[in-house]
Amino acid sequence: MEVQIIIAFVTAYLLGAIPFSVFIGKVFYSIDVRNHGSGNAGATNTFRILGTQAGIMVLLLDALKGAVAVSLAYYLGSRGFNSEQFLYYKLALGITAAIGHIFPVYLRFKGGKGVATFLGAGLSIFPIQALICIAAFVIVFLIFRYVSLGSMVASILFPIVVFLFGSTQRWPIVAFAIAVPFIIIYTHRKNVRKLVNGTENKINFSKQKHIL
Repeated sequence: MEVQIIIAFVTAYLLGAIPFSVFIGKVFYSIDVRNHGSGNAGATNTFRILGTQAGIMVLLLDALKGAVAVSLAYYLGSRGFNSEQFLYYKLALGITAAIGHIFPVYLRFKGGKGVATFLGAGLSIFPIQALICIAAFVIVFLIFRYVSLGSMVASILFPIVVFLFGSTQRWPIVAFAIAVPFIIIYTHRKNVRKLVNGTENKINFSKQKHIL
């Protein structure tokens, strides 16, 4: 079982590290998104540089990485786990995939910001709480047009919603819920400075187009 657990974590990391934004940009558009816009290998920069279709595709694929990583718990190493241990195992696999996305071995450990991958993991483990956070993101984004602000607000709301649903008695859940906003804010630290300075880029659908 120990070997299967190790395989599961390695697989979760390598899966999370798959740079779909770079892959789609190079294969379908002959563009490396890291050389344009914010230079970030994530869905938002893909949306900004390559267009709506590519951005949505990357968003869904990055979220799928988190969901698939969590699903590994059903197939590798969970035999003999009780329900709580199984939940903690899924949490650990989800955060491992997000770390892979943020620090991908394929891109010399310079990846995306982890929002979509955390989203996929969150929807798999805490679907109602994750949907509430998605709603918060949408509201903030529609008002201010800042993806970064919406992402950070949603991540900060996540532990609050988890606590409101009565999951505070199990420390691994508390640790996961608190880790999410800390990691997301860390990966958005440059965006925080831009928001404070008033230089953060807004998403404008009417002007959004990809480079060709």
